[in-house]
Formats: sequence, structure tokens, C-alpha cells
Amino acid sequence: MNALAELRAGTLVGTKQLSLRNADLSTLPPELASIASTLEHLDLSDNPRLGSLPSPDAFPYHTFTNLKIVFFSNCTFETFPPELALFSAVTMTSFRSNGMRTIAPGALPLHLRWLILTGNELIELPEDIGRCLHLEKVMLAGNQLAALPASMAQCRRLALLRISCNALDTIPEWLWTMPRLAFLAFAGNPCTPASTGDAVSTLDIPASELAMGGVLGQGASGVISQATWGSTEVAVKIFKSSTITSDGSPADEMAAALRAGRHANLVSVLGRLVAANGPPGIVLELVPPTYSVFGGSPSFDSCSRDVFTPDEHGLSPASARAVLRGIASAAQHCHSLGIFHGDLYFHNTLFDRTENHALLGDFGAATIYDHFVTG
Repeated sequence: MNALAELRAGTLVGTKQLSLRNADLSTLPPELASIASTLEHLDLSDNPRLGSLPSPDAFPYHTFTNLKIVFFSNCTFETFPPELALFSAVTMTSFRSNGMRTIAPGALPLHLRWLILTGNELIELPEDIGRCLHLEKVMLAGNQLAALPASMAQCRRLALLRISCNALDTIPEWLWTMPRLAFLAFAGNPCTPASTGDAVSTLDIPASELAMGGVLGQGASGVISQATWGSTEVAVKIFKSSTITSDGSPADEMAAALRAGRHANLVSVLGRLVAANGPPGIVLELVPPTYSVFGGSPSFDSCSRDVFTPDEHGLSPASARAVLRGIASAAQHCHSLGIFHGDLYFHNTLFDRTENHALLGDFGAATIYDHFVTG
């Protein structure tokens, strides 16, 4: 029995988390009322007929007192539904890839902490977004925004902002004054130059010279596989060139990684993959198995901060200094080449405890900033 059938059968009483993805929904199931007092996380993504929410007199929004997270990715909301604000406890929502064009004043829930609007058709945000004083993480890549509302300067808790692949002619001055803003991606806008990887000499590596092995991992922008290049074991990242990720464009990621080249504290790029008919890619050094990811990605609760298990990565002061010096050196190298990494996270850092050595990777949020317009 699938989740929707169980909901309708009344067997989900007490449920805190519910996924109704791919359920062919066109509205909120009225049976949700039976779990209103306990439901905390509702995922309604991948329902292409779902493009509006019921009116307040047709659905008991006020009874969902614990509902904090609601996802509507890959649905068809052309307008941000003002009814969502009637869920009084909502702090996180996603409307990724909805074809959304407008957000009316007053539609955004006041207690939002994490807002995902990646891959829509928004040309502007409502000026009253400044009322959302709890905003900490805002994902806006892949829209058509020409400006950011001045009122966003009031969102002083903002720690992460993704505005790549929009239509921004300038980066507002107030953005650089935000006291907690630590993670920023703004590539692919008119205010930044077209991304190229030509700041350092780049080696072209024909695909025919590589013997591909198994998949090592994959993310939003591409797939990483192990390969052999001559006598050298390497890693190859094949990009999904047509995809806009939550950070921005894989083309901008590739350009920044190529420009960054080699450094002792980077997962270094060896060259550009050249294939006659294949997707774009890069060849990277293969990181030895003695390295492991330093931290976990942010959770729904931590929002913009990495998470660690209680006994994980206890470091001596000397080891901590070695890690910080290494990542600072990698960041300085990037800046010397006009690259803003934008994602200096522990989950993007690999660490070898034996050697006290750290490597920074993942240029998905990087911006090449030879010059950019601010104002």
C-alpha cells in the first residue's frame, strides 16, 4: 500500500514525516487533517498537476501546528501560494522548478528560515521579503531576477545566498555588509564576466586516453568516476551541462575548477576532458583513501551549518591549525586567480588525519570575478 492509500485508510495516525511524491495530486488531500497535530515534514514534490492550494475555508491550515517543512519541487505553481503562510510553523519550503513567475506581497511565511526557489521564472521578489527576519538560507539560482529588494538588507541572519544564473546587472552594496553571510554564489549574471578557465594553462586530455572505471560518486552537477590515464589513476567528472543546480551552472563550476588548476590544498584539476560528441568534463587527481570528508552537510535543523557526530574529528590544536592554514592557503590561491569559491564548508573539505593535511574541493558555487559590478 502506498503512502496516499495509507493516509486515506487512516493508518498513519501520529505520523511526523510524510512523502506523497508522484501521487498524481491536484490539491492537498483532505485526509491530511487526520495527522495535522503531529505532521512536521510534508513532501508533495513531483506532482505536475499540483499548482494551487485550497482556500482557507476548504482546508484546516490552522490545525497543522507542528508542520515546519513543506516541499513542492517539480510541481506547477506559477504563483507562490499565499495559503502556505497559513501553516503557522513553516520554516522551510521548496518550489524548485515550478515555472513560478510571481510572488505576491504577503505570501511568504514570516518564520521562513530556508527558502528554495531554484530554476523558476521569477523576475522580481516582493519588497516585503524583508519581513522574513529569520531567513538564513535562500536559493534563487536559475531565475530571471534583475535586482534584489533593498529590504533584504533587514534579513540580518542570512548566511547563505545563491543568486547565480539570473539577470543581475549589479551586486547591491548592502550584501557585503550582512554580518552572517558566509556562503555566496553569483556567477552567470550580467554583472560578472563570462566564465572562462584560461587564467592558467589548461591541458586538454582526450577521452581516448582514459580507461574509465567505476563510479565514485555523483552530485547535482555531474558524475565522478575513477579512471586510468596512462599509468596514473585519476578521477573524471562528467558534467550535466544542461542542468541548473541549486548553486548555479555546471559550466561556471567547470570554468572555475579549470582556472584554479593545481594547489597543494585543492583537489587539483589535471586538465579538461576532450570528447568529440560527449558532455563536458574535467580530469582530477585521485584523492588517496586516507582522506575522508571532514564534516556532514547541513541538516534541516542546522540549516546553513555543517553537522558532526559527537565523537567525530576531535583535533589537537596543532592539527586544527594545520587544517585552517591549508584551507586558507587554497582560498588565497583561488582569490589570486580571481576565483570566489563561495562554499568553504567542512563537507567540501577532505582530511588526512595521519598527515594533518586538508584538501578543498567542489567549485559548484564558485564565481570568477576578474571584475564585477556592484552598486
